[in-house]
Amino acid sequence: MKLALFDLDHTLLPLDSDQSWGEFTLSLGWVDPDTFQAKNNGFYADYLAGCLDIHAYVRFSTAAVREKGPAAAAAAHDLFMESVIRPAILPAALDLVEQHRRRGERLVMVTATNEFVTRPIAEAFGMDVLLAVELERDAHGHFTGEIAGVPSLREGKVTRVQQWLATQGTSLADVQATFYSDSLNDLPLLEQVQQPVVTNGSAELRQTALARGWRILDLFETP
Repeated sequence: MKLALFDLDHTLLPLDSDQSWGEFTLSLGWVDPDTFQAKNNGFYADYLAGCLDIHAYVRFSTAAVREKGPAAAAAAHDLFMESVIRPAILPAALDLVEQHRRRGERLVMVTATNEFVTRPIAEAFGMDVLLAVELERDAHGHFTGEIAGVPSLREGKVTRVQQWLATQGTSLADVQATFYSDSLNDLPLLEQVQQPVVTNGSAELRQTALARGWRILDLFETP
């Protein structure tokens, strides 16, 4: 099996979809503007620093969705896709994914953003598989604010990829895999694949790539 693994935020998209969804709920008036922005930015800073408490963040980031309910949340996400995400899906990113599709590779999005935010985005890119933070559901199928299973963050991305490959009767050691990522948080998975590609990478990850002879790719200008 040949795999093309893609991180999402700042790799295929020139934004952070999780943070952008939070800002979108702020624009809808779903959250308290006096407290939400500071907390949202604080969690994002923790992510960049590699110290995010993802369980606390998921409780925070899904609070508005849980309060509004599935129908309102789905309608809001449709608007989010059209107004925020689709304009940010650039031809260079679509072309990269299409190159791997033409080669007959399985296309897998591996992201630390939760499934509610990312599933429609993965579909927009034509991914075969989405490995995102899975959200726990109650007996009625509603999100509880907790994470189901292993969160796909840092070493958790390796675990989730291995778990999925086990369902396919194989493992990372037995497949040819390319992984595109911008983030130092993804170093554990970058180290496990045959072709790591630092994409729109942070300064620290670029230094690692240069030291190890990894490919560096820029799909768009980074701030």
